Amino acid sequence: MNLPATIANSLWIGSSLPSLVRFEHALRQPARTQQKLLRALLARHAGCAYGRAHDFASVRSYEEFARRVPLINYDDLGPWIERLRFGEPRVLTSEPVTHLIPTSGSTGARKLIPFTAGLQREFQRAIGPWVADLARRHPGILFGPAYWSITPASQPAERESSVVPIGFANDVSYLGGVKSRLARAALVAPDEADRITDLEEFRYRTLLCLLLQRDLRLISVWHPSFLGLLLDELPDQWEKLLAVIHKTQKRRARELEHADPFQPESLWPHLEVVSCWGDAHAGLALADLRRRFPHTHLQPKGLLATEAFVTIPFQGAHPIAVDSHCYEFIDEAGCARLVHELREGGTYEVVVTTGGGLWRYRLGDLVQVNGRVGETPSMRFLGRNGNVSDRFGEKLSEGFVGEVIREAMAGASSPPHFAMLAPEDGAAQRYVLYLEGVCEPQLAARVDELLQRNPNYAWCRNLGQLQAVEIFEIRRSGYETFVAHETGRGRRLGEIKASPLSPETGWSQRFSGSISCGINGE
Repeated sequence: MNLPATIANSLWIGSSLPSLVRFEHALRQPARTQQKLLRALLARHAGCAYGRAHDFASVRSYEEFARRVPLINYDDLGPWIERLRFGEPRVLTSEPVTHLIPTSGSTGARKLIPFTAGLQREFQRAIGPWVADLARRHPGILFGPAYWSITPASQPAERESSVVPIGFANDVSYLGGVKSRLARAALVAPDEADRITDLEEFRYRTLLCLLLQRDLRLISVWHPSFLGLLLDELPDQWEKLLAVIHKTQKRRARELEHADPFQPESLWPHLEVVSCWGDAHAGLALADLRRRFPHTHLQPKGLLATEAFVTIPFQGAHPIAVDSHCYEFIDEAGCARLVHELREGGTYEVVVTTGGGLWRYRLGDLVQVNGRVGETPSMRFLGRNGNVSDRFGEKLSEGFVGEVIREAMAGASSPPHFAMLAPEDGAAQRYVLYLEGVCEPQLAARVDELLQRNPNYAWCRNLGQLQAVEIFEIRRSGYETFVAHETGRGRRLGEIKASPLSPETGWSQRFSGSISCGINGE
């Protein structure tokens, strides 16, 4: 047992118990909880510029709020964010904006999301029940440190003209106050990892940090490929890492000499939980982690964004974080629905209203209701609503393509390391499935057949506008190549979500490998 980590973990979980009780109560009455949240937000921020522009003070119901306040995306916020950057107070909220948090969407354009004390409290109301429920189900995590992935810098930081600070020092800052200090005391991380710009150096120092932690109890990463790539690096670095550990912790080095770098559970005998994304396209990489950690609990994270929490892992499901923000969900007919109006099996686009100044903000994420916790819907993430490839009218969406790949690969002997569909130009126009892993016979035919469930794609195939799908077998480093391309566009590693679909062409020139075959050897 690691005593300092145990004390910090216990105090952190203990401080989260009141939020756990409130959340369990809110799950049983989502309509009332959401109504109270909306009233409180409107009253608190009625005096800000956005509140005056939309007359928050006179709003008495959700229906009136929806009539007065338009649905928006980030482009609509641009002028308001610029006013914040140059120091104007009380623009989107009545309380000060403490930071602007950089993030990016599926288009790669950077966004600056306002962060306030109110938004921090909303995040805490989601994080508290999440970690308290996790400790309730896996109490062993209390007795040792945890590793939360830190995003390395993709390039040196740029100086920007902004009165409001841009960015946080690290992700723990989202907690704030005492909880932030307790979390830091219970976490392990390589020194200044978020300032390392060389990816190989970042991985080496992260592996060294993790190997030194015999009592490691929890690993929390974003995309499961992040951890998979770290572990892929381990055998090549093994002797070098052991030599360094021998100089500082001889007992730990002797233990590791009897461990197997290809069997990560042998490295951390007390590891209880690995937490990572598991929905949509991350499910392929999650299957790879299940193979590496056959006896460790893998917890799929909920839907979390820089802007808001949407769902959290709780009681084996992923209910909406119903007492954090206000939510609306746009159905397939384009109508906005409230939390208590959602139907099982329904697919929706997420809209949030938060204490950070996002009012009826379209996140662009698609979710599907797959159950309930109390009276509150549980959901799974399907993909980004705006990621569509449409060259001839085929209108292939990320969510649909993700389902096609999962179904086509369901019978594979082992899950692929990386899989992505993208259009490719050439003598014949077609889509190519870029695949790193075992390529099963007839996979191209199966993918093409499943894609034709989309009538627009089927029509393009029948007309000859699109030829049959081909498979490009990636020899190595598929995800790394994808990440390198995205970071080259200015995105940070922690923001990059591997997608089952790219509307870009040219991937055959970026990946190392070759076309294997198409349907009937085309």
